[in-house]
Amino acid sequence: MLMKSIVTGLAGTALLATVAIAQTPPAATTDKAAPAATATTTTASGQWRTSKMDGLKVYNEANENIGTINDLLMDKNGDIKIAVIGVGGFLGMGEHLVAVPYEKLKFVNEPVAYTGTGANTGARPAGTTTGAATGTDRPAATASTSSASKWYPDHAVFNASKDELKNMPQFKYAE
Repeated sequence: MLMKSIVTGLAGTALLATVAIAQTPPAATTDKAAPAATATTTTASGQWRTSKMDGLKVYNEANENIGTINDLLMDKNGDIKIAVIGVGGFLGMGEHLVAVPYEKLKFVNEPVAYTGTGANTGARPAGTTTGAATGTDRPAATASTSSASKWYPDHAVFNASKDELKNMPQFKYAE
């Protein structure tokens, strides 16, 4: 009885081994050399990730925080045409969404410099943002490698007050 079990086990193992051998691909019989693998990488120096633009703070020319970018809308060609800015609210509740032309935004790589004393209330004294009102359009060129390697600007500048944005028609996504 023991011998019968051993023979059956060996026969089963032999069958499984032949199935595994049959499934392995045959070795290449051609004398052609395999093409050399090229290790090319694509770099996008000076480009920004749109995923990092969501939540980007927007200041006005007087260095007051007027909102954040909530979304970027593009046309069928992939060109960004509209920035949806959230104004007011707390943690997304009670926020007023407005659509502004993307080309009206100016992007700045340098952080807003706050030199005042007391509590930071979001309002910045005039003249403390480096490069915010330079009039240059995106992308802002900087000599700093740290801000250039972030893949997104530090903040955006839009020439309007928070009240002017709140008085603009509310943007709603069509369903």
